[in-house]
Amino acid sequence: MKNNSSKTILLADDDENLRRVLEFQLTEAGYLVSTAQDGAAALEIFLNNDFDCVITDLRMPKLSGLELLEKIKTANAEIPVIVITAFGEVETAVTAMKAGAFDYINKPFNRDEILLTLERALNFSETRNENRQLRELVDKEFRLDNIIGDSPAMRTVLNLVGRVSRSDATVLITGESGTGKELIAKGIHFSGKRKDNPFIPINCAAIPESLIEAELFGFKRGSFTGASHDTKGKFEDAGGGTLLLDEISQMPLALQPKLLRVLQEQEIVRIGESSPRKIDVRIIAATNQNLEKMVERGAFREDLYFRLAVVPINLPPLRARREDIPLLINHFFRRAKEKHGFENLKMTREVVNVLSNYLFPGNVRELENLIERMVVLSDEKSLAMADVPEYISKPLQIFGNVKFELPAENISLDEIEREIIRYALEMHNGNQSQTARYLSITRSALIYRMEKHGLDADKES
Repeated sequence: MKNNSSKTILLADDDENLRRVLEFQLTEAGYLVSTAQDGAAALEIFLNNDFDCVITDLRMPKLSGLELLEKIKTANAEIPVIVITAFGEVETAVTAMKAGAFDYINKPFNRDEILLTLERALNFSETRNENRQLRELVDKEFRLDNIIGDSPAMRTVLNLVGRVSRSDATVLITGESGTGKELIAKGIHFSGKRKDNPFIPINCAAIPESLIEAELFGFKRGSFTGASHDTKGKFEDAGGGTLLLDEISQMPLALQPKLLRVLQEQEIVRIGESSPRKIDVRIIAATNQNLEKMVERGAFREDLYFRLAVVPINLPPLRARREDIPLLINHFFRRAKEKHGFENLKMTREVVNVLSNYLFPGNVRELENLIERMVVLSDEKSLAMADVPEYISKPLQIFGNVKFELPAENISLDEIEREIIRYALEMHNGNQSQTARYLSITRSALIYRMEKHGLDADKES
């Protein structure tokens, strides 16, 4: 056990010789040990001090080990308790386990046995505490009242999310890139009955078509080159919880029937196996594509679409919920200040106003990234207009849902096209397929234009 010197152990045993030997062995191993000669003394010491673990004999005067265990668990249910039993007391030890003991060891035992059992108990306790703290953090971060939005459009979405989180219905979340689809999926999961079980997101567009089946369903050892051991897939990893299939529009057509079977039968078959395995997983799917149009042109199965869209939720783009922008600015500004230690940083009203009037084609994600970038590059005193990027701060003319600043002098159409493509690539982290869809052109047309303007067309992120 690493850093044993910070771990405190309470040892209770009426056998003085055994107590002294154990105290010596535990102290030698680096633990801080307090001892008690009976159960009553042990309880008094426990109630007045903090301990990481308790080791107690079952047979003691004044208060038995079982009675001590019960009172300890009443005071602190999280503390691991190891009981020491004599030969023939196995039945009593089992009773102690049912009452909450972590483990028991039989007399006579050796030094390695007690140290190994103690190490397991402390590791288990630490993991449980870390998981509890993580759940508390996640619950705070992703509870529904933490999702920012008071516009009519977002109130409608949040009302629907609140209702669907109480069920196990399959949900299809749609919306443009950056609108917060994964955040809504987490809100559904962590507000529902599955919140203490895994939430596992998987991006269907980020996994090569040749690997996605193994990633989702798992595989048997020897089923293909490189399958050196039996491996669970994401459906099994998410057992009891929720699996988010992000970018579901990128799911290969050949794999869609298998996904449909999972939704219908709640069972999967690993690659290389023939027998199905039952699973208990809630499915949430998300996409920035119009699946109905994909169904019309044969790019997505109609039966799978209807299975996924039991409860459809469409997230509005930020330009359709403009009244939420000041709330989001305040939220992201406060979070960025805390993250980077700029608690005293202020933002002028002029900055809030100019940001509130920007269309944010990259939606909430673009706003969040912009606020953090401005905070990081600030003078740590105040965010003023000088800190706002020029493409936002200068007066712009609107054409459709796109803003341009047209100069008085002549302009280069090629340069405008180059900058639009460059900016769109940056918005989508260099992903050519997503950028092409965003620009409503084919990927080959995008690559042609990238080569024409000297942009790097050799790399697909």
